[in-house]
Amino acid sequence: MFEQQLEPVADSLGVSALVAALPLFTVLVLLGAVRMKAHRAGLIGLAVAVVVGWLAFGMPIGQTLSAGAQGVVFGLFPIMWIVVNALWVYRMTVRTQHFDILRRSFGRFSDDPRIQALVVAFCFGALLEALAGFGAPVAISAVMLVALGFDPVKAAVVALVANTAPVAFGAMGTPVVTLAQVTGLPLDTVASVVGRQTPLLAVVVPLVLVGLVDGKRGLRETWAPALACGLAFGVAQFVAANFVSAQLADIGAALVGAAALLAVPSARKPADEAVRTSVLTGARSEDLDVEDDRREIVRAYAPYGLIVVIFSLAQIPPVKDLLARATQSFDWPFLDVADSEGNPVGANVFSLPLISTGGTLVLIAGFLTAAVIGLRAKDALKEWAATVHELRYAILTVVSVLALAYVMNLSGQAATIGHFVAAAGAGLAFLSPVLGWFGVAVTGSDTSANALFGALQVTAARESGLSPELLAAANSSGGVLGKMISPQNLTIACAAVGLAGKEGDLLRKVLPWSLGLLLVMCLIVVGQSTFVLGWMLP
Repeated sequence: MFEQQLEPVADSLGVSALVAALPLFTVLVLLGAVRMKAHRAGLIGLAVAVVVGWLAFGMPIGQTLSAGAQGVVFGLFPIMWIVVNALWVYRMTVRTQHFDILRRSFGRFSDDPRIQALVVAFCFGALLEALAGFGAPVAISAVMLVALGFDPVKAAVVALVANTAPVAFGAMGTPVVTLAQVTGLPLDTVASVVGRQTPLLAVVVPLVLVGLVDGKRGLRETWAPALACGLAFGVAQFVAANFVSAQLADIGAALVGAAALLAVPSARKPADEAVRTSVLTGARSEDLDVEDDRREIVRAYAPYGLIVVIFSLAQIPPVKDLLARATQSFDWPFLDVADSEGNPVGANVFSLPLISTGGTLVLIAGFLTAAVIGLRAKDALKEWAATVHELRYAILTVVSVLALAYVMNLSGQAATIGHFVAAAGAGLAFLSPVLGWFGVAVTGSDTSANALFGALQVTAARESGLSPELLAAANSSGGVLGKMISPQNLTIACAAVGLAGKEGDLLRKVLPWSLGLLLVMCLIVVGQSTFVLGWMLP
C-alpha cells in the first residue's frame, strides 16, 4: 500500500506544495503563454505529474501509471461517451436539415432583435450547451444572430456572454459528473449546490444581454421579458439539479425559459422600426422566410423531447434501480493507495455505470431520433463516426487532463496543495470561484478546470473548516464565467462570424462582464459560507 505524504519534499508543506503545483504551472504556462494546443499541453502536464508523483512524492511508478490509466478510462467513459453521443444527436439534425427548421422556428418568435437575442443566444444556446458544449453553442448562436441581421461583433459578444449560466450542466452534466468523480463527493450533492449558485446568474444574464443589444433603451423597454426569462430559467435549473436530474438541468431550463419569455405580452409586440434599424446593421438571411411544414417542425423539436422523456424515465426509482444493476465495480489493478491518515481512498475501486450513465441514455435517444427524423441507420452510424473524428482533439485533451488530475490526486499532490491553500482561511470562500474562473479561462473547459482543481478545493475546504461541497461547486460555478474570455471560445466566436484575428477586440468587450459577474459569484459563495446565505445550501 502507498500512503500519501503531505510534506515529502524537505519536510516542508510550502516547498512540497510548490513542487506539487509544477504540473498545473506547466499546463497553464503552455496554454496561456506559449499558446500550445490544449491536447499537447495536457500530455506534457501529465508527464510532469507522473515524474513529480514518482520522484518527489514517492508513489511507486507502477501505481503512478495505474492512476493515470484510471483517469484515461474515466475520461473516455463516461465523460466523452456523454459528449460524443450528445453531439451526435445534434449532427443528425443538421444532416437532415431539421436544425435549419428549428432555427427558422426560433426566428419567427419575435421580430424584436432584443427578444431574438434572448431566444437564440440565451435559451437556444443553453439547449445547445446541454447537448454539445465545447464551443458549439457560441459558434451556432453567433451565426444565427448574424443571419437575423445582427452586426457580427455584437452577435459574437452576445453569444459569448450568454454562454455562462448553462455551462456547469453542459454536455448532459459532464462538468458536475467530473467534479463529483475527482472529489469523491456524491453527484447529487455537488449538482444540488451548483444548482443553488448558477441559477442566480441566470436571473442577471438576460438583463445584461438586452443591455448589450440595445443599451439603456433595451433595458427600459424589455426588462420584463428578460427578467421573466431569467427567473424561469433559474427556477427550472434549480428544480432539475436538485430534484430531477443534473443531466436535464439545461434542457429543462432552456425550454421553460423560452416559454416564460414568450408568455410576456410585451415580448410578442412588433418592434419599433427605429429599434430594428439601430440594432440590425447586418444582412438578414433570406431562408428565414421559408415556410416549414408543421409536421417537420414537430420532428425538429423531437430530439430534445426524447431526451427529456428518456432521462425522466431513468429517474423513476424502479427503473433507476434496474439500470443500476448493470453497473460493474471492481478493484482497479496495480492500485492500492491510502490517504495521509492511513485510510484507503475510494479510487482503489472503480465503477462502470454501463447503462445508467448519461451517455448511454443519450445514445438510446439518438437511435430514436434517427428514426423520428427519417435518417437511415447507415447514415446515422456515419454521423457517429464523424462526430468522434471531429472531437478527436477534445477527447485527447480531456483524457490527458483527467489522467493528470488522477495522478495528482492519488499521489497526494492535490492534498498537499490543498493543505497549503487552506491557510487563506475564510478568504478561501472568496478565492474559490476565482480559481475555477482562472482554470476555465486558460483551458476553455469547465470539465477540465473541475478535474484540475476540484480535489484541491475539497482538501482546502476541509482544512479551513468550510463546506467541501460549497467550494467544489464554487469551482464549477466560478468557472462558467471564464468561458467567455477563454482563447478557445474567442477563436470559435471570431471564426463563426468572419472576424478571424479580432480575438483581442472581442476580449476587451467581454472581459468587464466576465469580471463583474465573477465578483457577483464570489459574493454569493462568501454569503453561502456564512449565516447570510448559508440557508440556501442543502
